[in-house]
Amino acid sequence: MNQFSVIIFDGICNLCCGWIQYLIRKDKTMKFRFVSIQSETGQKLLNKVDGNVKQRESIIYLKENKYYLESSAVIEILSDVGGLWKLIVVLKLIPKPIRNKLYQIIAKKRYSFFGKRTDCLLPTPVNKKRFLT
Repeated sequence: MNQFSVIIFDGICNLCCGWIQYLIRKDKTMKFRFVSIQSETGQKLLNKVDGNVKQRESIIYLKENKYYLESSAVIEILSDVGGLWKLIVVLKLIPKPIRNKLYQIIAKKRYSFFGKRTDCLLPTPVNKKRFLT
């Protein structure tokens, strides 16, 4: 059985959808699976992760029975992409509250900076198996 990690993302955010498309191109080993937070599956996963996680403004990364939020999720995902992205772990030296504050500022302004879709990102036929439904 293949072991994969799941990225729960905002499916109507242009920034988030663009980032997911980038990750699909970089993830040659297909270790990531994706699900929109707006989907029923995304909501079920979110509720299973932790009843206290009500962070609709955050990307959530599920990996090896752990979950990561906000800046920690971004750092873990990029580190798992590999290559030079592994160097991103150096950002963990910045205290988490400071990293997360910057993340939260971007998250709150993402629609005004990057725009919003009217529909969630739909996978192409080639990438359909990478999205959880």
